Amino acid sequence: MDERPITRYATAPDGVSLAYQVFGDGPVDLLWIPNVSYPIDLLWDDPGFAHFARRLRGFSHAVWVEGRGLGASGGDLLDALDPEIMNGDLIAVLDAARCERVAVVGSGISGLFAMNFALAHPTRVANLVLIEAFAHYMREPDYQVGFVPTVLDQVDATIRQTWGTAASVEIMAPSKAEDPTFRERMARCERLGHSPERVAETVRRTCESDLRPVLGTLSVPTLVLHRRDDRFIRVEAGRYVGEHIPGAKYVELPGEDHLSFVGDVDVLMDEVEEFLTGGHQAVEGDVVTTTILFTDIVASTEQAAKFGHRAWTQVTDAHDAMVRGALQRHRGHEVKTIGDGFLATFDSTSRAVRAAMDIVKLAKAIGIEVRAGVHTGEVELRTHDVVGLAVSITKRVCDLAGRGQVYVSEAVKSVIVDSGIAVIDEGGHVLKGVPGERHLYRVEGP
Repeated sequence: MDERPITRYATAPDGVSLAYQVFGDGPVDLLWIPNVSYPIDLLWDDPGFAHFARRLRGFSHAVWVEGRGLGASGGDLLDALDPEIMNGDLIAVLDAARCERVAVVGSGISGLFAMNFALAHPTRVANLVLIEAFAHYMREPDYQVGFVPTVLDQVDATIRQTWGTAASVEIMAPSKAEDPTFRERMARCERLGHSPERVAETVRRTCESDLRPVLGTLSVPTLVLHRRDDRFIRVEAGRYVGEHIPGAKYVELPGEDHLSFVGDVDVLMDEVEEFLTGGHQAVEGDVVTTTILFTDIVASTEQAAKFGHRAWTQVTDAHDAMVRGALQRHRGHEVKTIGDGFLATFDSTSRAVRAAMDIVKLAKAIGIEVRAGVHTGEVELRTHDVVGLAVSITKRVCDLAGRGQVYVSEAVKSVIVDSGIAVIDEGGHVLKGVPGERHLYRVEGP
């Protein structure tokens, strides 16, 4: 069933039509000002966004505004960078949606819009939530956060050259960088959202804007959330905002994705929900402990060039059949393919490791090299997917394995101790986007 709500229109003070959607019947009236580049009608096609929206609608009556110049809205994006125009737009949407006083959420660049609105209209703002936000993003002698002018020039040029190709996924949603379906969807969002020139100019102007002098005058209860390894807006920017808004609650989350609907959405939404309601709703799916297997063809681009397109297609078809055969023999469940690899789950840890050993061994017989990672932890079961920190950990474990190697986590090693599977201690590792150090082991002789 299609969950997307009806798109409605409000009229801005200057007559521009502003698209917005309303969803959810929770107790909190909430205005979400999203990142400026992705039309909401296209975002609903993404399963991650759909889950994000279900979490949001579970505790709020959410108004999602599509800024002028974006998607179904009229007008020019650059006009919205004028705080007076943007604030007038937001008032028009709230009035059309019959919302008097709301929690305002700003994500990324839109955090500036949210802060300006709270400063100008404090009686309409019950709470303020800032996610991956910044007050200024240019280096100054007394402020070592953000871009130096030459780097901003490079960012501007890169946006103008690559917008519409989903190259931005590497920075905005790196955990999805190897997902071709997601990349294709984001490329369409970029092309149908704004022109490269408008996006580049928006990034430049918002980075150069400076709300630092007025942060201390914000008087609404505020939550500041920032992912520790965000590649677009560094965590230091979020820390500064959290430290300089009076009474703000600052929470640092694991992860490297800038987009709110990518990565561990539930961890982020738990914080938002608890801040606004004092509690958490029940999770969407069943949470179970399982063993997760990630596999990946090593240096697939180089190997594809070596084989040639037609021969490489035959090799990858043989690889896919081989992996599925191994999963069937060891009673694994294929969840999905990601890039050149597989994500699978097992109800037996030793069978998962033996399946990984088979896969890397049999890959050599068809002329390629595969690596694998195995971890045991809690995941949330979804239709055709599993999600959670344990999945991210398994992917990072796989990434650290070498050609023809199987790496396992401490959790796996403790379970297979009496299985006859020998492992070699590879020491402690810091996994990108995962808190703390993790001890990893290499399986002997697959």
